[in-house]
Amino acid sequence: MNATAIARLQDLRVETGGRALVDGVSLQLVPGKITALIGASGSGKTTTGLALLHEYPPGAVVTGEVNVPDALIGYVPQHPATVLNPARPVAALLQDIARTQVRHLPRRARRSAVRHRVLRALDRAQLPDGETLLHRYPHQLSGGQQQRVVLAQALLTGATTLIADEPTTGQDALTKQQITAQLAALARQGLAILLLSHDLEVVHALADDVHVMRAGRIVESGPPEELRLSPRHPWTRELLAAADSAEPPDGVPAHRDAATTDAATTDAVTTGAAITDAVTTGAATTGPGTRRRSPASPLTAQDPVLQVRALTARHGRTTVLHPTDLLLPPGCTAVVGRSGSGKTTLARCLAGLHRTYDGEVLLDGAALPRSLRDRTREQLAAVQYVFQDARSAFDEHRPVLDQVSRTAIRLRKVPPPEAPADAERILSSLGLAGDLIRRKPTELSGGELQRAALARALLARPRVLLCDEITSGLDTVARRNLRTLLADLLRTHPDLSLVLITHDRDTAALATRTAVLDNGRLVEQGPTDRLLADPRHPLTASLLRAAPDRGATPSAARPDASAAHGT
Repeated sequence: MNATAIARLQDLRVETGGRALVDGVSLQLVPGKITALIGASGSGKTTTGLALLHEYPPGAVVTGEVNVPDALIGYVPQHPATVLNPARPVAALLQDIARTQVRHLPRRARRSAVRHRVLRALDRAQLPDGETLLHRYPHQLSGGQQQRVVLAQALLTGATTLIADEPTTGQDALTKQQITAQLAALARQGLAILLLSHDLEVVHALADDVHVMRAGRIVESGPPEELRLSPRHPWTRELLAAADSAEPPDGVPAHRDAATTDAATTDAVTTGAAITDAVTTGAATTGPGTRRRSPASPLTAQDPVLQVRALTARHGRTTVLHPTDLLLPPGCTAVVGRSGSGKTTLARCLAGLHRTYDGEVLLDGAALPRSLRDRTREQLAAVQYVFQDARSAFDEHRPVLDQVSRTAIRLRKVPPPEAPADAERILSSLGLAGDLIRRKPTELSGGELQRAALARALLARPRVLLCDEITSGLDTVARRNLRTLLADLLRTHPDLSLVLITHDRDTAALATRTAVLDNGRLVEQGPTDRLLADPRHPLTASLLRAAPDRGATPSAARPDASAAHGT
C-alpha cells in the first residue's frame, strides 16, 4: 500500500451469476483527502464502496486486493432507513455507541458525558435541533434527517475513514451546503473520505480526485477541474452536459454507448410515448371518488383533484404540520422546504399513511378516510405514493416483477396470469427490462429500484401521484430523462395531479405551482415561474437559488466550512 494511503483497492472484480458488478477497479484513499466516485445508477459505485467494508452480494466471486486500516470505517448508506432499527428511538441508537466511549469515566459522570457526545455528534451532522428528535423513531423522521442520524452514528465511532454514499441525496439546497462544508471539515481533521455521488456540484466543490464509473469500470480519473474542463470519455461528457441543462436540446439525443448495460436503460427512459402506452393500455379504473375526464375537458384550478383543508398533523404530542390549506389541480405541483419541514408528513397524510391529523383531505370533493386501511380499492388506486427510500418499499426476498405485478392484481383486479405482462410493459418503458426485473431488490441499484417503485405506482393508473424525491438517487442523465418522461406524462394525461416533493430546483421547475413549507407552516405558494424569478419569502429564495459553488476548488471550499462551523 502507498505510504500515504490508508485504504486501497487494486484490480477489484466482483462477479455474481457470471455478471461483473465491478471489474478492474483500483483506487486509494488518503487521510485528509476526498476521493469521489461518480457514474450512473448500477455502475458499481456502491459495490466498490462496500468492498472496503468486506461486504459483498451473496454468492459473489471476488478477486483483486482490498487493503483497509485496522481502525473503524464509517459508512453512510444511500438509504439510511435500512440501517436504523425501527423499534428504537434515535436516542437509543446513538447512546449505544456513546456508552462504549465513556466507560473509563466515573459512573456518575457517564450519563452527562453520553448526552454531550450524542448532541455534539448530531450538531456535527447538521442536526442542530437534534435534541427535539431524540425521542422520535426513524419512521417519524424525514429521509434527510434519517441520513444525518446515520452520519452522527459514524462520527460517534471515531472512524478514520468515511464512506459517504449519496450524502446529499434528498437534501434541500441549504442543508446540502452545510453537509458539503461538514465533509470538507472532516477531511481537514484527517479523515479519508470516499464520496459516492450523483451530485456533480458537490463533487466539484469537494473532491480532490474523481473517478468516473461506467458499467463496473473506471473509465476516466483526474482532478475535478480537469474533468470538468477537458473530459476525455464520452460518458463523462454526457454526465457533465446533463448537469448543465435540465432538458436536452430539441432534436439532440443524448449520447448512447451500446457496449454498456446502461444503454438500454437510457434509451427506454427517454421514450415518453412508451410509458404513455404502458399506462393507458386497457380500461381505466373508475369508481367512487375516482372520476375520469377526457383530454378535451380537463379540470381547472377551480376544480381541484385533491383539496386539503386546515390539515394539522402530529407526531405524538408534537405538532409537525400547522393548519394547511392546499389545492392540487391537474398538472404538476411542487412542494419544497428544508428537511424536516413537514413535506413528507403532508404527503403521507394525503396517501393515508399518517392518520394522526385534524382537518380534511378531499378527492374530487369527497372526503378521504384518514387511514388507508379504511379506503376503498378505488380510493387506494386513485392516490399513489412513490417513496424517497425505494429500497425499504420492496420485499427483499421476492423478484421485482412479482411485486410490481401485485398492484394490477390488487387495485385493478387484473387476472394474475395477465398482470406480469402489464407490469413488464411499464417497467420496460422506464428502462427496466429483461433479466433485471426478475431479480430480487437487493440486486438492483438505488436508482433502478426507484424507477421500479414509480412503475408500481403508475400501474394503478392514479388520479394523484405523490413523488417523494424520486429524482434524488439518480445520476444527472437519468434524472434529466426522468424529468422529460414526467413532462410527457403530464402532457398526455391532463387529468393527472402530479405532486413533486423535491429539493431539486430543475425538478421543481416542472411544476406550474409551488408550495413552500418551513417548520411545518406553509409560508408561500404560487406560480413556479414567479417563485423562481421573484420569491417573496427569504426561505424560498434560499431553497431555489442556493447551491454549492461550482467554481470553488476544494482548498477554497474547506476554509468556508471552518468559518461556518466556528472550527
